[in-house]
Amino acid sequence: MRVLGIESSCDETGVAIYDDEKGLISHVLHTQIAMHAEYGGVVPELASRDHIKRVVPLVRAALDKVNLELKDIDAVAYTAGPGLIGALLAGAMEAGALAYGLGIPCVPVHHMEGHLLAPMLEEDKPQYPFVALLISGGHTLLIKVEKPGKYELIGQSVDDAAGEAFDKTAKLLGIPYPGGPGLEKLAENGKSGVFNFPRPMIKNPNCDFSFAGLKTAVLNATLEHKDDLDSVKADIAKGFTEAMAETLEIKCKRALKQCHLKTLVVAGGVSANKDIRNRLQKLMDSIHGKAFFARREFCTDNGAMIAQVGMLRFKAGQLGDGRIKVYPRWPLSSLKAL
Repeated sequence: MRVLGIESSCDETGVAIYDDEKGLISHVLHTQIAMHAEYGGVVPELASRDHIKRVVPLVRAALDKVNLELKDIDAVAYTAGPGLIGALLAGAMEAGALAYGLGIPCVPVHHMEGHLLAPMLEEDKPQYPFVALLISGGHTLLIKVEKPGKYELIGQSVDDAAGEAFDKTAKLLGIPYPGGPGLEKLAENGKSGVFNFPRPMIKNPNCDFSFAGLKTAVLNATLEHKDDLDSVKADIAKGFTEAMAETLEIKCKRALKQCHLKTLVVAGGVSANKDIRNRLQKLMDSIHGKAFFARREFCTDNGAMIAQVGMLRFKAGQLGDGRIKVYPRWPLSSLKAL
Protein backbone atom coordinates (compact mmCIF):
# COMPACT_ATOMS: atom_id res chain seq x y z
CA MET A 1 0.00 0.00 0.00
CA ARG A 2 1.10 3.57 -0.64
CA VAL A 3 0.07 6.80 1.05
CA LEU A 4 0.61 10.25 -0.44
CA GLY A 5 1.30 12.85 2.25
CA ILE A 6 0.78 16.62 1.91
CA GLU A 7 2.24 19.14 4.36
CA SER A 8 1.21 22.82 4.22
CA SER A 9 0.93 24.08 7.80
CA CYS A 10 3.18 27.13 7.50
CA ASP A 11 5.90 28.11 5.03
CA GLU A 12 6.91 24.83 3.38
CA THR A 13 4.91 22.80 0.89
CA GLY A 14 5.92 19.15 1.16
CA VAL A 15 4.69 16.07 -0.68
CA ALA A 16 5.88 12.52 -0.11
CA ILE A 17 4.93 8.91 -0.79
CA TYR A 18 5.24 6.22 1.89
CA ASP A 19 5.10 2.51 1.02
CA ASP A 20 4.14 0.12 3.84
CA GLU A 21 6.81 -2.36 2.72
CA LYS A 22 9.60 -0.12 1.39
CA GLY A 23 9.13 2.88 3.67
CA LEU A 24 9.64 6.39 2.31
CA ILE A 25 10.08 6.16 -1.47
CA SER A 26 9.67 9.77 -2.60
CA HIS A 27 9.62 13.26 -1.12
CA VAL A 28 9.79 16.76 -2.57
CA LEU A 29 9.71 20.14 -0.87
CA HIS A 30 9.29 23.79 -1.74
CA THR A 31 10.30 26.36 0.87
CA GLN A 32 8.94 29.89 0.98
CA ILE A 33 11.95 31.33 2.83
CA ALA A 34 13.01 33.64 0.00
CA MET A 35 9.50 35.04 -0.34
CA HIS A 36 9.02 35.77 3.37
CA ALA A 37 12.57 37.04 3.95
CA GLU A 38 11.62 40.42 2.51
CA TYR A 39 9.13 40.85 5.36
CA GLY A 40 11.25 39.42 8.15
CA GLY A 41 8.83 36.59 8.89
CA VAL A 42 5.95 34.52 7.57
CA VAL A 43 3.07 36.45 5.99
CA PRO A 44 0.06 34.08 6.30
CA GLU A 45 -1.81 35.33 3.20
CA LEU A 46 1.26 34.99 1.00
CA ALA A 47 1.97 31.55 2.46
CA SER A 48 -1.54 30.33 1.66
CA ARG A 49 -1.42 31.59 -1.92
CA ASP A 50 1.95 29.97 -2.52
CA HIS A 51 0.76 26.60 -1.19
CA ILE A 52 -2.13 26.70 -3.67
CA LYS A 53 0.32 27.44 -6.47
CA ARG A 54 2.85 24.76 -5.54
CA VAL A 55 0.96 21.74 -4.26
CA VAL A 56 -0.31 20.27 -7.55
CA PRO A 57 3.09 20.42 -9.33
CA LEU A 58 4.73 18.91 -6.25
CA VAL A 59 2.29 16.01 -6.21
CA ARG A 60 3.20 15.30 -9.83
CA ALA A 61 6.92 15.63 -9.08
CA ALA A 62 6.69 13.18 -6.16
CA LEU A 63 4.93 10.62 -8.37
CA ASP A 64 7.33 11.13 -11.28
CA LYS A 65 10.38 10.51 -9.06
CA VAL A 66 9.31 6.90 -8.61
CA ASN A 67 7.42 6.39 -11.89
CA LEU A 68 4.00 6.14 -10.25
CA GLU A 69 0.57 7.40 -11.26
CA LEU A 70 -2.27 8.63 -9.08
CA LYS A 71 -4.00 5.27 -9.55
CA ASP A 72 -1.10 3.68 -7.63
CA ILE A 73 -1.96 5.61 -4.44
CA ASP A 74 -4.17 3.93 -1.81
CA ALA A 75 -4.80 6.92 0.49
CA VAL A 76 -4.01 10.62 0.82
CA ALA A 77 -2.84 12.09 4.13
CA TYR A 78 -2.75 15.80 4.90
CA THR A 79 -1.72 18.06 7.75
CA ALA A 80 -4.98 18.99 9.46
CA GLY A 81 -3.35 21.11 12.19
CA PRO A 82 -2.08 22.85 14.12
CA GLY A 83 -0.91 25.64 11.80
CA LEU A 84 -1.99 28.70 9.82
CA ILE A 85 -5.62 28.19 8.83
CA GLY A 86 -5.24 29.39 5.23
CA ALA A 87 -2.12 27.31 4.70
CA LEU A 88 -3.75 24.23 6.20
CA LEU A 89 -6.80 24.66 3.95
CA ALA A 90 -4.62 24.78 0.83
CA GLY A 91 -3.21 21.31 1.51
CA ALA A 92 -6.46 19.91 2.88
CA MET A 93 -8.47 20.91 -0.19
CA GLU A 94 -5.93 19.31 -2.53
CA ALA A 95 -5.90 16.14 -0.44
CA GLY A 96 -9.69 16.04 -0.34
CA ALA A 97 -10.03 16.59 -4.08
CA LEU A 98 -7.51 13.86 -4.86
CA ALA A 99 -9.13 11.39 -2.48
CA TYR A 100 -12.63 12.11 -3.79
CA GLY A 101 -11.56 11.89 -7.42
CA LEU A 102 -9.69 8.62 -6.88
CA GLY A 103 -12.28 7.12 -4.54
CA ILE A 104 -9.72 6.50 -1.79
CA PRO A 105 -9.55 7.47 1.91
CA CYS A 106 -8.36 10.88 3.09
CA VAL A 107 -6.43 10.80 6.39
CA PRO A 108 -6.05 13.87 8.67
CA VAL A 109 -2.64 14.00 10.39
CA HIS A 110 -1.54 15.99 13.43
CA HIS A 111 1.45 18.13 12.49
CA MET A 112 3.23 17.60 15.80
CA GLU A 113 2.71 13.83 15.64
CA GLY A 114 4.47 14.00 12.30
CA HIS A 115 7.47 15.69 13.93
CA LEU A 116 7.29 13.38 16.93
CA LEU A 117 7.64 10.24 14.80
CA ALA A 118 10.01 11.69 12.18
CA PRO A 119 13.01 9.78 13.65
CA MET A 120 11.12 6.60 12.72
CA LEU A 121 12.00 7.43 9.10
CA GLU A 122 15.62 6.52 9.88
CA GLU A 123 17.08 3.01 9.80
CA ASP A 124 18.07 3.27 13.46
CA LYS A 125 14.67 3.70 15.12
CA PRO A 126 13.90 4.29 18.79
CA GLN A 127 12.00 1.64 20.72
CA TYR A 128 8.86 2.49 22.68
CA PRO A 129 8.40 3.88 25.26
CA PHE A 130 10.52 7.04 25.12
CA VAL A 131 10.57 10.70 26.07
CA ALA A 132 10.25 13.13 23.18
CA LEU A 133 11.37 16.75 23.08
CA LEU A 134 9.56 18.71 20.37
CA ILE A 135 11.15 22.10 19.73
CA SER A 136 9.87 24.28 16.93
CA GLY A 137 8.77 27.81 16.14
CA GLY A 138 5.41 27.36 17.82
CA HIS A 139 5.94 24.53 20.31
CA THR A 140 8.26 23.38 23.07
CA LEU A 141 6.93 20.10 24.47
CA LEU A 142 8.18 17.19 26.54
CA ILE A 143 6.06 14.12 25.95
CA LYS A 144 6.10 10.55 27.23
CA VAL A 145 5.39 8.30 24.25
CA GLU A 146 4.07 4.86 25.13
CA LYS A 147 3.22 4.07 21.50
CA PRO A 148 1.89 5.99 18.48
CA GLY A 149 -1.17 7.91 19.60
CA LYS A 150 -0.65 7.34 23.32
CA TYR A 151 1.01 10.54 24.51
CA GLU A 152 1.37 12.04 27.97
CA LEU A 153 2.35 15.71 28.19
CA ILE A 154 5.19 16.10 30.69
CA GLY A 155 6.11 19.74 30.14
CA GLN A 156 5.56 22.70 27.82
CA SER A 157 6.47 26.34 27.38
CA VAL A 158 4.37 28.76 29.42
CA ASP A 159 5.23 31.63 27.06
CA ASP A 160 7.58 31.82 24.05
CA ALA A 161 8.48 28.58 22.32
CA ALA A 162 12.16 27.79 21.76
CA GLY A 163 11.89 28.64 18.06
CA GLU A 164 10.29 31.99 18.84
CA ALA A 165 13.16 32.83 21.18
CA PHE A 166 15.64 31.95 18.44
CA ASP A 167 13.84 34.08 15.88
CA LYS A 168 13.50 37.10 18.17
CA THR A 169 17.12 36.89 19.30
CA ALA A 170 18.25 36.67 15.68
CA LYS A 171 16.20 39.75 14.84
CA LEU A 172 17.77 41.69 17.71
CA LEU A 173 21.20 40.80 16.32
CA GLY A 174 20.27 41.85 12.80
CA ILE A 175 20.21 38.34 11.37
CA PRO A 176 17.76 38.06 8.45
CA TYR A 177 14.87 35.60 8.37
CA PRO A 178 15.00 32.69 8.98
CA GLY A 179 17.01 33.49 12.09
CA GLY A 180 17.85 30.05 13.44
CA PRO A 181 20.53 28.93 10.94
CA GLY A 182 22.13 32.39 10.91
CA LEU A 183 22.21 32.54 14.70
CA GLU A 184 23.82 29.09 14.86
CA LYS A 185 26.52 30.16 12.40
CA LEU A 186 27.19 33.40 14.29
CA ALA A 187 27.47 31.54 17.61
CA GLU A 188 30.24 29.36 16.17
CA ASN A 189 32.51 32.42 16.27
CA GLY A 190 31.49 33.49 19.78
CA LYS A 191 33.28 32.96 23.08
CA SER A 192 31.72 31.04 25.95
CA GLY A 193 31.14 32.80 29.25
CA VAL A 194 31.21 36.37 27.98
CA PHE A 195 27.43 36.57 28.38
CA ASN A 196 25.88 34.37 31.05
CA PHE A 197 22.19 34.54 30.26
CA PRO A 198 19.57 33.04 32.63
CA ARG A 199 18.51 29.41 32.45
CA PRO A 200 14.77 29.96 33.00
CA MET A 201 12.74 27.83 35.43
CA ILE A 202 15.49 25.27 36.01
CA LYS A 203 14.92 25.45 39.78
CA ASN A 204 11.23 24.68 39.38
CA PRO A 205 10.55 20.99 40.06
CA ASN A 206 8.37 20.60 36.96
CA CYS A 207 9.35 20.10 33.33
CA ASP A 208 7.82 23.29 31.94
CA PHE A 209 9.77 25.92 30.00
CA SER A 210 9.83 29.71 29.84
CA PHE A 211 11.94 31.60 27.33
CA ALA A 212 10.49 35.11 27.59
CA GLY A 213 13.03 36.05 30.28
CA LEU A 214 15.91 34.73 28.20
CA LYS A 215 14.71 36.78 25.25
CA THR A 216 14.51 39.87 27.50
CA ALA A 217 18.03 39.28 28.79
CA VAL A 218 19.30 39.25 25.19
CA LEU A 219 17.39 42.47 24.50
CA ASN A 220 19.02 44.15 27.50
CA ALA A 221 22.46 42.98 26.36
CA THR A 222 21.96 44.45 22.89
CA LEU A 223 20.81 47.76 24.38
CA GLU A 224 23.80 47.90 26.74
CA HIS A 225 26.14 47.32 23.79
CA LYS A 226 24.30 49.36 21.17
CA ASP A 227 27.46 51.39 20.46
CA ASP A 228 29.68 48.34 19.93
CA LEU A 229 27.14 45.66 19.08
CA ASP A 230 29.00 44.34 16.04
CA SER A 231 31.98 43.44 18.22
CA VAL A 232 29.92 41.36 20.67
CA LYS A 233 27.22 39.88 18.43
CA ALA A 234 28.90 36.50 18.19
CA ASP A 235 29.41 36.34 21.97
CA ILE A 236 25.73 37.19 22.57
CA ALA A 237 24.70 34.49 20.11
CA LYS A 238 26.97 32.00 21.86
CA GLY A 239 25.63 32.94 25.27
CA PHE A 240 22.04 32.62 24.10
CA THR A 241 22.61 29.23 22.45
CA GLU A 242 24.39 27.88 25.52
CA ALA A 243 21.57 29.04 27.80
CA MET A 244 18.95 27.47 25.57
CA ALA A 245 20.83 24.18 25.21
CA GLU A 246 21.53 23.86 28.94
CA THR A 247 17.92 24.64 29.84
CA LEU A 248 16.66 21.96 27.44
CA GLU A 249 19.23 19.51 28.82
CA ILE A 250 18.15 20.06 32.43
CA LYS A 251 14.48 19.67 31.63
CA CYS A 252 15.05 16.56 29.50
CA LYS A 253 17.11 14.96 32.26
CA ARG A 254 14.30 15.67 34.72
CA ALA A 255 11.65 14.22 32.38
CA LEU A 256 13.67 11.06 31.73
CA LYS A 257 14.16 10.52 35.47
CA GLN A 258 10.49 11.16 36.14
CA CYS A 259 9.46 8.63 33.50
CA HIS A 260 12.19 6.10 34.40
CA LEU A 261 13.37 6.02 30.79
CA LYS A 262 16.71 6.30 29.00
CA THR A 263 15.59 6.95 25.43
CA LEU A 264 15.19 10.50 24.17
CA VAL A 265 13.74 11.52 20.79
CA VAL A 266 14.44 15.10 19.70
CA ALA A 267 12.42 16.56 16.83
CA GLY A 268 11.14 19.80 15.33
CA GLY A 269 12.91 22.60 13.48
CA VAL A 270 15.06 23.76 16.41
CA SER A 271 16.43 20.22 16.82
CA ALA A 272 18.63 20.90 13.78
CA ASN A 273 20.79 23.20 15.93
CA LYS A 274 24.23 21.61 16.42
CA ASP A 275 24.83 22.99 19.94
CA ILE A 276 21.50 21.59 21.14
CA ARG A 277 22.13 18.23 19.49
CA ASN A 278 25.60 17.96 20.98
CA ARG A 279 24.40 18.92 24.45
CA LEU A 280 21.56 16.40 24.44
CA GLN A 281 23.77 13.68 22.97
CA LYS A 282 26.26 14.19 25.80
CA LEU A 283 23.43 14.03 28.32
CA MET A 284 22.31 10.65 27.02
CA ASP A 285 25.87 9.36 26.91
CA SER A 286 26.35 10.39 30.55
CA ILE A 287 23.35 8.35 31.71
CA HIS A 288 24.12 5.43 29.36
CA GLY A 289 20.99 6.15 27.36
CA LYS A 290 20.39 6.86 23.69
CA ALA A 291 19.31 9.96 21.77
CA PHE A 292 17.52 9.85 18.43
CA PHE A 293 17.33 12.78 16.02
CA ALA A 294 15.61 13.16 12.69
CA ARG A 295 17.97 14.00 9.84
CA ARG A 296 18.15 17.76 9.26
CA GLU A 297 15.91 17.74 6.19
CA PHE A 298 13.18 16.10 8.27
CA CYS A 299 13.55 18.45 11.25
CA THR A 300 11.72 21.24 9.45
CA ASP A 301 8.24 20.78 7.98
CA ASN A 302 8.07 18.09 5.30
CA GLY A 303 5.69 15.72 3.58
CA ALA A 304 7.63 12.59 4.58
CA MET A 305 6.58 12.76 8.22
CA ILE A 306 2.94 13.31 7.20
CA ALA A 307 2.95 10.38 4.77
CA GLN A 308 4.46 8.11 7.44
CA VAL A 309 1.91 8.97 10.12
CA GLY A 310 -0.81 8.87 7.47
CA MET A 311 0.14 5.27 6.72
CA LEU A 312 -0.04 4.34 10.41
CA ARG A 313 -3.49 5.85 10.83
CA PHE A 314 -4.72 4.53 7.48
CA LYS A 315 -3.77 0.96 8.39
CA ALA A 316 -5.43 1.43 11.79
CA GLY A 317 -8.64 2.58 10.09
CA GLN A 318 -8.50 6.04 11.67
CA LEU A 319 -9.76 8.11 8.77
CA GLY A 320 -11.65 10.87 10.57
CA ASP A 321 -15.37 11.29 9.90
CA GLY A 322 -15.04 11.53 6.13
CA ARG A 323 -15.21 15.33 6.03
CA ILE A 324 -12.20 17.52 5.27
CA LYS A 325 -11.40 19.59 8.35
CA VAL A 326 -8.51 21.69 9.63
CA TYR A 327 -7.65 22.51 13.22
CA PRO A 328 -5.45 25.62 13.74
CA ARG A 329 -5.21 24.48 17.38
CA TRP A 330 -5.27 20.73 17.95
CA PRO A 331 -4.05 19.11 21.20
CA LEU A 332 -2.05 15.92 20.89
CA SER A 333 -4.07 14.49 23.76
CA SER A 334 -7.11 14.25 21.48
CA LEU A 335 -5.47 11.64 19.23
CA LYS A 336 -6.51 8.00 19.38
CA ALA A 337 -3.91 5.37 20.21
CA LEU A 338 -2.86 3.04 17.40
